[in-house]
Amino acid sequence: MFSSEDPRCPGSLPEGQNNPQVCPYGLYAEQLSGSAFTCPRPANKRSWLYRILPSVKHKPFAPVPCGNLTENWNEVEPDPNQLRWLPFTIPKSTEKKVDFAAGLHTVCGAGDAKSRNGIGIHMYTCNTSMADRCFNNSDGDFLIVPQQGEILITTEFGKMMVEPNEICVIQQGMRFSVDVFGETRGYILEVYGAHFELPDLGPIGANGLANPRDFLCPVAWYEDRKVATGYTIINKYQGKLFACQQDFSPFNVVAWHGNYTPYKYNLENFMVINCVAFDHADPSIFTVLTAKSTRPGVAIADFVIFPPRWGVADHTFRPPYYHRNCMSEFMGLIKGHYEAKEEGFQPGGASLHSIMTPHGPDGECFEKNSTAELKPERVAEGTMAFMFESSFSMAVTKWGLQTCQRLDKNYYQCWESLRSHFNPNWKPSKQ
Repeated sequence: MFSSEDPRCPGSLPEGQNNPQVCPYGLYAEQLSGSAFTCPRPANKRSWLYRILPSVKHKPFAPVPCGNLTENWNEVEPDPNQLRWLPFTIPKSTEKKVDFAAGLHTVCGAGDAKSRNGIGIHMYTCNTSMADRCFNNSDGDFLIVPQQGEILITTEFGKMMVEPNEICVIQQGMRFSVDVFGETRGYILEVYGAHFELPDLGPIGANGLANPRDFLCPVAWYEDRKVATGYTIINKYQGKLFACQQDFSPFNVVAWHGNYTPYKYNLENFMVINCVAFDHADPSIFTVLTAKSTRPGVAIADFVIFPPRWGVADHTFRPPYYHRNCMSEFMGLIKGHYEAKEEGFQPGGASLHSIMTPHGPDGECFEKNSTAELKPERVAEGTMAFMFESSFSMAVTKWGLQTCQRLDKNYYQCWESLRSHFNPNWKPSKQ
């Protein structure tokens, strides 16, 4: 459990109870539930907010255009090919002002927000801050991965500055606004029906990977601000966007306590575990956060990173192996060069290797690493690639395949130079 109160109002958290008849400072008590009331205690998520006005005070919601944000997974025919996108275009502020909410574009996804089971992967590209507007996702959690430009996120719980190489999670139902400081781009993993959590460590033990102490949540901050021209609440609900008006800022929470909060994490704090003898450990050892399904060991989505580390495996082809997977693999690049494809896969771009679609190192990477001297070396120095891996078979949207005009139609050619090394007369070397 966490608790925080704005230092301007000491004693604003009620003592000994959640919902007193009269709250300190004349505040309203409001509970935000992120799980069913009857969930087991380890999975029970809720927070109590003490606010100047409750969130129920607003005009009716009305539909608004969704732009390129969608949950329509049947817009275009399925495409089982390996897909790669060049860096997604950021609109120029001199041409059009675009804020975070207007700059959301769905690349791919699967499932259904109504049945609370699914995933969406989005890009955000924007150039201006949200002014008297905030966003609320009633469908699920947003895991946000900034790639270009830091973002200042104001939430009902307080503020978070999130920079490239950091991530943040805004959980279902939390209102937030995004300030930017120039042309800004990043990735979003959205999950319906489950919350992100740390993966189980099993025989790794008590310590390793992403440690709980390194996750940060905001401290309480409020503004008691009237907005005569109207403050807009944008609500993502059942895959559509709706908006309502109110005459005050929603960031009026003076104090809060609970375990259902937004949070951020610096990827440099990840404690990397890797092979120190031979062969590969599977990339699941690089899992930062997981959203579990109801099937043991199978995730709705995993957030996996490929951080700087030592490569020391003997007698081993060290880059990622050739692979066909029962999971979908969406990859992005925050900075640097990805080890298996040093050309073509660029920061701000992406790739999707769908269920059972073959993938692996390109021809140049294979030839180079098949003959390389196997000495200890730093891998991925100055780089941070990541993967959204999902058990869902994700459909690519019309925007992702056509409208964005960033699909690299020559991607398949990176494997064209692979050649046969088969020698039927090969004999094992004598020891």
